[in-house]
Amino acid sequence: MMQAVKDLVVAGAGGRPLSLDLYYRADGTAKPLLLFAHGFKGFKDWGHWDLIARQFAQRGWFFVKFNFSHNGVTPEEPLEFVDLEAFGQNNYSRELEDVEAVLAFLREDPRKLLAGEADLTRLALIGHSRGGALAIVAACRFSQIKALITWAAVSSLSYAWPDDDFIHRWHKAGVYHVLNARTQQQMPLYYQLYEDFAGRREAFDIRNCLQRLHIPILIVHGADDPAVPVKEARLLKAMKPEARLAVIEGADHVFNGRHPFEGTELPRASRELVEQTCVFLEELWGR
Repeated sequence: MMQAVKDLVVAGAGGRPLSLDLYYRADGTAKPLLLFAHGFKGFKDWGHWDLIARQFAQRGWFFVKFNFSHNGVTPEEPLEFVDLEAFGQNNYSRELEDVEAVLAFLREDPRKLLAGEADLTRLALIGHSRGGALAIVAACRFSQIKALITWAAVSSLSYAWPDDDFIHRWHKAGVYHVLNARTQQQMPLYYQLYEDFAGRREAFDIRNCLQRLHIPILIVHGADDPAVPVKEARLLKAMKPEARLAVIEGADHVFNGRHPFEGTELPRASRELVEQTCVFLEELWGR
C-alpha cells in the first residue's frame, strides 16, 4: 500500500521550520531513499512534484521532498510566498544547513516512520534547477549521499550575477528584486546572499565539487528548457565526464509540468524524467 506522510516539521537553518513529505510503498522491505531538493522560487508542493513523488514510490523507492527553510513559504501557508523577508535572507550556507537537518531527521527517525521501509545506506540526492547545483555541493559535503541526480540544473551558483557592475549596484542598494512571473511578486534578494557565496567561493565552486565527487552522477535536462538552457547540462558533463547525461526532447525547465497541476497523469516529458532516473537507480541498486 502506498503511503504519503505529509508536512512533517523539522527545525532548519537558524531554527526556522521546514516541512517535508515521505512517500513509500509499505511492504516491509528496506528501499533506497531519494531526497528531492526544489529550486529557486520553488517549493515541495509546486505543480506536479507530488505526482512525481508518488510515481517513484509506486516503483519501489522511498521518496522524500522538503522545503528549504528560507524559501518564502511557511508550514501554515505551504503554497504561497508569504514570507518574503525570509526569502531575501536565504543563502547557500542556510540551504546546506537545511539538507543537514533533513539528513539528521531521517537518520534519527524520531517517529519510526522509516523503520523497515528505508535503507539510508542507499541514499540519492536529487536537485532541480538551482537546487541541482546546491545538491552537487551537498553531495560533496555529506558522505551519507551515495548517488547524485540533477534535474535541469544550473552549472554555477553565481549564474544570476552577470558582472562586477551588477554586484556593485547590488552592494550599494543592499537588495535587488526578481519578479515571480506566476504570482507577480517582486521577491527580494539581499546582498548577504552574495557575501555568503563570496566568503565560501571554493566550497561553492561546482567544478571543484564535481571533480572531488566519486559517486554515481546522473544529469537530466530538457532540450527545450527556456530558463536554464541545455548547454548548462553539457557544461556539467564536461566538468565530470564520467557522469551520465540524459537530454529529454521536447521538455522545458519543469519537464512540461505547471502550477497548479490539476491532472492525474504526468506529461510525457515528466514520465521520461522518472524513467531515466529509475533506470539509473536500478542499475545501481536494483528495484
